[in-house]
Amino acid sequence: MATETHGADHAAESGALVFHPMDQFIVKPLFGHGEVGLFTITNVTLWLFLAIVAVVLLMVIGTSRRAIVPSRSQSIAELAYGFVYKMVEDVAGKDGLKYFPYIMTLFLFIVSANFLGLLPMSFTTTSHFAVTVVLAMAVFLTVTILGFVKNGAGFLGLFWVSSAPLALRPILALIELISYFVRPVSHSIRLAGNVMAGHAVIKVFAGFAAIAAISPISILAITAMYGLEILVAFIQAYVFTILTCVYLKDALHPHH
Repeated sequence: MATETHGADHAAESGALVFHPMDQFIVKPLFGHGEVGLFTITNVTLWLFLAIVAVVLLMVIGTSRRAIVPSRSQSIAELAYGFVYKMVEDVAGKDGLKYFPYIMTLFLFIVSANFLGLLPMSFTTTSHFAVTVVLAMAVFLTVTILGFVKNGAGFLGLFWVSSAPLALRPILALIELISYFVRPVSHSIRLAGNVMAGHAVIKVFAGFAAIAAISPISILAITAMYGLEILVAFIQAYVFTILTCVYLKDALHPHH
């Protein structure tokens, strides 16, 4: 590490281009310096809190008047409500609508955190596996417990492919069981990986923008990537939410 630091300092002194795309994901104490402890308020804490504030502002304060001619914030809230409601109904069925508030909250929190992470000088909380793993594990435990509460031992029918030949059923059951426990891993990595990759690429292009000869190309690339990241911010929230609906459907109707 000392060698790398010395090399970076030497490169900076000699006028070479030095930038570290992954530095933007470092967790730092919000006040003062030092190590990050269990109860340290960090930049992650701040931007997680701001994501919650954004959801409250949109869904509570933004819809408090409930005007016949909706305001801009009320229109966005109503569109989000209808979008997620239709998603839950189409994927999980009428039985899944009972759990709509949880799924709606999940979607709004992720999409708010993703978009806040696109602001200059902000911190993208959903780029950290510590955040996305907690969200994914919450979904995994919720649907698993719900599956056993609703179906009892019948929930195990999710792993038994009755339509397959009898000789293949034990093998398929093992594959289904493994894939089930891999769900929170893929669920969390998909969100964090896509968000982290996009931000890292933007930072790389920003580093090259300091070189006069290629700065116009770099600026165009940053603009294009930023537009793509706006789309990714919504799509990844949508993918996380629709997968939650799929897992909920399996919990409510586990039989193949």
